[in-house]
Amino acid sequence: MPFDVAAYVERVKSRPCFICAIVAGDPDHALEQIVYEDDRHLAFLPRYPTVPGYVLVSPKRHVEHVVRDLDEPAFHAIMEVVRKVALAVEAVVPSERTYVLSLGSQQGNAHLHWHIAALPPGTPYEEQQFHALMSENGVLPWTQEHAEELAARLRAALS
Repeated sequence: MPFDVAAYVERVKSRPCFICAIVAGDPDHALEQIVYEDDRHLAFLPRYPTVPGYVLVSPKRHVEHVVRDLDEPAFHAIMEVVRKVALAVEAVVPSERTYVLSLGSQQGNAHLHWHIAALPPGTPYEEQQFHALMSENGVLPWTQEHAEELAARLRAALS
């Protein structure tokens, strides 16, 4: 379905950190179902998925830079979570390839996070890679029911 990029940019730039809000349990973020949590990390479904099985992984602590803000043990620890969650995603949704990348900006979505996205099998090459992740190309229809069902399947795969 179409995605309003201008409204999204306004939302991101005008509100406090959405990941910190999720960590704090803000009820406005119920759509971002948590699928994994430990004492330092969180994995959750994004509000605007572009492919089935899209998950974000972040440290709970507000850090902003993937290299400078994590010492080596912290970097390895979060990458272990990223791998664990990516394997669960692959177990739950069909996947031709799994994309894992860190995105964000000091201008918005500054809290460090990794995107895990399963590329659906048979996706035409022209619609793969960044194209598959860009909300400008549309997002999946997403409801609380969809989020809860997928989150339950991912939690089961992670247990």
